[in-house]
Amino acid sequence: MRQEHATDADGMALAGETQQHGHQVQVGEHPGGGPHDGHRGAAGPAGGHNGDHHHAGHGSAGGHGAHDKHAGHDPEQFRRKFWLSLALTIPIVVTSHMVMDWLGYTLDFPGMSWVGPVLGSVVFFYGGWPFLVGGASEVRDRTPGMMLLISMAITVAYVASMATSLGAFDLDFWWELAALVTIMLLGHWQEMKAIGQAQGALAALAALLPDDAERVDADGTVHRVPVAELLFGDVVLVRSGGRVPADGRIIDGAAELDESMITGESRPVPRSVGDRVVAGTVATDSALRVRVDAVGEDTALAGIGRLVAQAQASSGRAQVLADRFAAMLFYVATAAALVTFAAWWALGDLDQSVVRTVTVLVIACPHALGLAIPLVIALSTAVSAKAGILVRDRLALERMRTVDAVLFDKTGTLTKGAHTVTATVAASGTSEDEVLRIAGAVEADSEHPLAKALVRVAQDRGLRAVAGNFRSLTGRGVQAVVDGTTWAVGGPALLRELGAHVPEELATTAREWSGRGAAVLHLIRLPQSGQPAAVGAFALEDEVRPEAREAISSLREQGVKKIVMITGDARPVAEAVAADLGFRPGVDEVFAEVLPADKDRAVADLQARGLIVAMVGDGVNDAPALARADVGLAIGAGTDVAIESAGVILASSDPRGVIGVIRLSRAPYRKMIQNLAWAAGYNVVAIPLAAGALFRWALST
Repeated sequence: MRQEHATDADGMALAGETQQHGHQVQVGEHPGGGPHDGHRGAAGPAGGHNGDHHHAGHGSAGGHGAHDKHAGHDPEQFRRKFWLSLALTIPIVVTSHMVMDWLGYTLDFPGMSWVGPVLGSVVFFYGGWPFLVGGASEVRDRTPGMMLLISMAITVAYVASMATSLGAFDLDFWWELAALVTIMLLGHWQEMKAIGQAQGALAALAALLPDDAERVDADGTVHRVPVAELLFGDVVLVRSGGRVPADGRIIDGAAELDESMITGESRPVPRSVGDRVVAGTVATDSALRVRVDAVGEDTALAGIGRLVAQAQASSGRAQVLADRFAAMLFYVATAAALVTFAAWWALGDLDQSVVRTVTVLVIACPHALGLAIPLVIALSTAVSAKAGILVRDRLALERMRTVDAVLFDKTGTLTKGAHTVTATVAASGTSEDEVLRIAGAVEADSEHPLAKALVRVAQDRGLRAVAGNFRSLTGRGVQAVVDGTTWAVGGPALLRELGAHVPEELATTAREWSGRGAAVLHLIRLPQSGQPAAVGAFALEDEVRPEAREAISSLREQGVKKIVMITGDARPVAEAVAADLGFRPGVDEVFAEVLPADKDRAVADLQARGLIVAMVGDGVNDAPALARADVGLAIGAGTDVAIESAGVILASSDPRGVIGVIRLSRAPYRKMIQNLAWAAGYNVVAIPLAAGALFRWALST
């Protein structure tokens, strides 16, 4: 790129070049793969529509903490087991003498006494098998928990009931056994469905890819080909209303694209030549030609798929805490059961000792705890994926609720990463529209970001002129002939070189702009004889994202103590942006003139003060800081390094996504604490009652 304009804020101008267009997620191979790892040669994560849009089984990418012991089970398996067990449980319950006594009815038919033993055995071995296997696995791994508790309860109930049917006891546990197994199957079926929602959402995204693409050959002819046959470098035609078949860059045309499937942003986003587009997005109003530059596992959807798979496979403190609580409850329940059995046996009532022991084990099963916590975590991951918040590491998500300092990279995060003309001033006798018209024409052939900003604002206002004899003045500016007069556009270096006269009103305004960190360009008339003179000046600044102000305000409402901004720009530039964003003097903080390699040092400095730090950056130069922060959030989902360094990736470039991450972190935690409190309180009361501690007032299953 030619650097024609030497301004006092060149670093700021060039920083804009790092801003990523669109929402590319170019990821390499990740351990554990994801739901789409099998589609290697395709132009999208699903490789067209070859009918393979299933999500990963429970034992692959979607592992889920507490229930890894029955990895490989899927919702369909639990659904079948539930419905059959329910069908068998109904006659068991209806023919139970205890239930008949409760409801005041009588049934008697030949063989009725065998309904419980026969159907109950089927429920125990068929419906209860996942819990028996899970309990055995926990014994082998020496990690007692919920599965062992459930398997112990149903095993004791089965043995006691079968002994009763054979005449050894006078107990009726068949209906409790069948009901417990059926209820647990229902809960696990719903849990499996919830855990699969994130992968299911991704499969739905993959299904949005078109089956075919219109490939444009070198001679301009258009052929319809399967998406799986697209190769890197192919040009495809995307018609108005059509979906982009593969990731790439626009080489012809402009349109507004619906990118809600990737970013969660409901409004169409304007895209034109040079901008990046993502497979599955929709061109809403015009046709485009796109050059394919990512296929197969390099596409955005494939990358998102791997991220969600990693999030589902990773464990978090919430699940660890649930597992520990379940293990503790196992020991408590086992001890209580042994004490109960011994106490009632010592009192000479063996039947009651068996009844109370089984009751203790059944009551102690942490049904709500075992189901609700994984369910909440799985649902939160699925909801986050649909909202454009991609959780790579659950621990990072859980830490987000405790963050008290959020450190934002400025360029591309709080600002748009591209200059815009924020102010124009014209010398006496000349209008602002006229100087913009001429400057836009002079800069039309320049590739410099500041030049493009001037051209853009002139075109937006419909100010057009034709320039000739374009010349680049390297490091200083450009010049061209417009309407028969030679003009130049450049910064302070060009003014000094030409010895141009600058009217006082222009000079005063330019100093004010420079003082707040804006880049200043002048339009200079170059007469054939006499002194060149500036006739207009332009302030160009990295535009603050309007949503950034709302994000900072909302962070304060969420209880974040300190907002920090870090940038490589000069301090006046940084301070001006901070003031625009509403930073609080003496509370919020600005790190300016920081080299990319030193950003992680700023994170370490904040941590040394006892702050828990979340770093928000675009992932290009921020990798070390993202990795060092307590929580790294990559905004815009731009590169491999963002994904590798951050625990949470925001699919859009909207900094308000950070608020969503905080809320997503706090809501499951609150629910987890509620579940633990209910489980603990319930068992503190229920286990002694189930053991018969009050003798006459004993809790029964």
